[in-house]
Amino acid sequence: MTEMPKKNLDVVVAGAGFAGLYLLHKFREMGLTPRAFEAGDDVGGTWYWNRYPGARCDIESIDYSFSFDPELEQEWQWTEKYATQPEILSYAQHVADRFDLRKDITFATRVEKAVWDEDDALWTVTTDQGETVTARFFIMATGCLSEPKDIDIDGVENFSGEIYRTHSWPHEGVNFTGKTVGVIGTGSSGIQSIPLIAEQAENTTVFQRTANYSIPAGNGPIAPEKLAVTEHYQDYRAEARKTRVGVPGKEAMDFALTVSEEERQERYEELWAKGAIPHLGSEFADILLNEEANETLAEFVRSKVRSKIEDPELAEILTPTEFPICTKRACLDTNYYETFNKSNVDLVDIRKNPIRTITESGIATQDKEFDFDAIVFATGFDAMTGALMAVDIRGRDGQSLRKKWEHGPLNYLGLTVEGFPNFFMITGPGSPSVMTNMVLSIEQHVEWIADCLGYMADNNLSVIEPTATAENGWVDYVTATADMTLFPKAKSWYMGANVPGKPRVCLPYLGGAAAYRRACDDVAADDYLGFRFDGSEGSQCNDGLVRRQQPDVVALLEALAEMELPPFETLSAQDAREVSVAMNAANPPGPAVGEVADGKFPGAASELDYRLYRPDTAGPHPVAVYFHGGGWVLGDHASDDAFCRDLCVNSDSIIISANYRHGPEDRFPAAADDGFAALQWVADNAESLGGIPGELAVCGWSAGGNIAAVVSQLARDAGGPAIRGQILITPVVDGTDDSPSMTENAEGFVLTKALMDWFWDHYADPSERSDPRASPLLADSLAGLPPAFIVTGEFDPLRDQGMAYAEALAAAGTPARGIVAPGQIHTSFTAVGAIPTANGIRAEIANELKSCFRALETV
Repeated sequence: MTEMPKKNLDVVVAGAGFAGLYLLHKFREMGLTPRAFEAGDDVGGTWYWNRYPGARCDIESIDYSFSFDPELEQEWQWTEKYATQPEILSYAQHVADRFDLRKDITFATRVEKAVWDEDDALWTVTTDQGETVTARFFIMATGCLSEPKDIDIDGVENFSGEIYRTHSWPHEGVNFTGKTVGVIGTGSSGIQSIPLIAEQAENTTVFQRTANYSIPAGNGPIAPEKLAVTEHYQDYRAEARKTRVGVPGKEAMDFALTVSEEERQERYEELWAKGAIPHLGSEFADILLNEEANETLAEFVRSKVRSKIEDPELAEILTPTEFPICTKRACLDTNYYETFNKSNVDLVDIRKNPIRTITESGIATQDKEFDFDAIVFATGFDAMTGALMAVDIRGRDGQSLRKKWEHGPLNYLGLTVEGFPNFFMITGPGSPSVMTNMVLSIEQHVEWIADCLGYMADNNLSVIEPTATAENGWVDYVTATADMTLFPKAKSWYMGANVPGKPRVCLPYLGGAAAYRRACDDVAADDYLGFRFDGSEGSQCNDGLVRRQQPDVVALLEALAEMELPPFETLSAQDAREVSVAMNAANPPGPAVGEVADGKFPGAASELDYRLYRPDTAGPHPVAVYFHGGGWVLGDHASDDAFCRDLCVNSDSIIISANYRHGPEDRFPAAADDGFAALQWVADNAESLGGIPGELAVCGWSAGGNIAAVVSQLARDAGGPAIRGQILITPVVDGTDDSPSMTENAEGFVLTKALMDWFWDHYADPSERSDPRASPLLADSLAGLPPAFIVTGEFDPLRDQGMAYAEALAAAGTPARGIVAPGQIHTSFTAVGAIPTANGIRAEIANELKSCFRALETV
């Protein structure tokens, strides 16, 4: 054991992989006294232990390296596109030697226990060698894939042959020449090792539970264009930090379901030929959000897999079908599928023929016994939390991290845990980590922690701990991010599903490296929002949530900010319309309906367009007249197409989206008059339109919600047509509104107060805005109106007036219900396919519409 000077430590680090090395270097630069404990005999972490045949990184070498030192970047020369384990280990050793880091590392030593001492504000850390040290800060840098999953197959102890595990491969290597070998597992390590094992072994039998997606790595010398980035490495790294995966490349904003089949296939072919997985799931914006879109990529890869395997039955077993592509980590391979064309390689589908036990001579399945000289277990890891929970970590009042995490890893930013002061995790659960270039994520974490410790030193603060509010908020945000994707549909280690009894939660943050970095930076910039500090001069805490909007809303707002579009209110009406049309064209399509038909109806002054959406179920159907949003200035009968489709399918109703005249060309009350004309025309022609006479409702979004509310009042006052219900989505109902939401949400949420003022100025004079045909909330009577369902968003400027309308209707005896959708903005609800966190609200809107109709009450 390396001798260390006996003095107080500032920081104890568990692990000397890439994270541990950079922590030591960074803390030394700060003048701190760190010490690391490493279970292995050398540095390298996962690259020290994982020496199985074919072990390589799946991030290109140029990207999988430190950026903190420009000289280090230039002096190390990678030899291949994807570096092998020995080369990566050599790189880690070079870093340790170059910065003389070994003197602060105790090798062949595991941290077994770490206990927080409240009185002294110190961590007491105990190792398996019996040593005890104290430090102000304790940091787990043990990696995401370092704690092997227990072998959950009976009889392993009975096998008389050789047993190998990919995570702890013998350093001297293994020679399988002339041997029969069984390999259990076809995850990344299995896919990388099986071709090389099969080259040596007399016979190789692979036991597969779940077929995996893998693409050919195309490994070889680094391409000249990739190598050229080293000439401007720091600029390249800066670009990487702005990406989802930590690797510069295409991050599409278009959708798989909106491009042609020909274009889609061309782009998938380019991806396949590139041999890289970081951007596989981001070729189109809907790949990880929409099952139909995901299936286009999945089937493309399946077709490639089938083409590589000669035996059709074998091809079907090896072709993945059980989970959406990219919801388990896609693999890179070299001749993996081709290996199964060899006569000395066999495949056992253990879903159909499960393993019963390991025997003395081999493996017994339900149908057959196999004899082997050696068995290789490529069965994976207890990912992300396993290594953290392997250490007995105890915080305030002796609280155990294992106990706190028994239902899932509560954390703040994937960095800290409430109840565990001065404790940090590198790339812990709740951070992007395994979804990104790990080295970039490691650097970001180390630098954030270093800055935080510097902040504490500058402000005479000695203890840091996240608040329960911040922690719970972050866990909810990470969960919401996962839930809007397809990841929960896969039984993956991302979800903890590979370890029996492990909580089924999404472990990494799926929002991407760049979005996560912005969140961490925002926390720090806001006086470390969500953290409580103690020090010699007292305590301080700026409690709160770093992300209050839903994750897809945050992503939308950040994307719009990056586009730097001119505010609508600075444009002419015509220019604003052109921008609106262009933005609408990029939206994902809504679901298929039975029929879409365009036509004309007689408006109040002239013929106007409508679009009819008919369900694919047997008619006739109830009918809802829908009015589009756009502040009485923008949009038309087709501009809310995706939402109308969604509403049609989920309510099993005919939706007729009726256009109306717009300001400033046709000012108040033109839109209201046209809305009422549309209602009357639809009521008079319901049967010929395929509707059920008398089963009529109105629906509208934003300014369209205003029109729907107005025509409900006009119909009441005119004695008809009869309306079963009104569905008002973020409606404009008060032109004189100065409620808190108009101030709180005045800027930053697409619809701004300035834009709302611009809309009003284009539609109605100030003297006209108190007219009930402009401001239905201000009507003399709200009695006798159709039942109303009103939806607003927490961050909508119109939130309070919408809820005020619901309350006023109810007070007048009109059945009304209003809801405020947490974390949503004005434009969330009609953004079908773009804001999946609003799917539940959209379903509720459709159900409310459906419930309006008596004809559907028994359906």
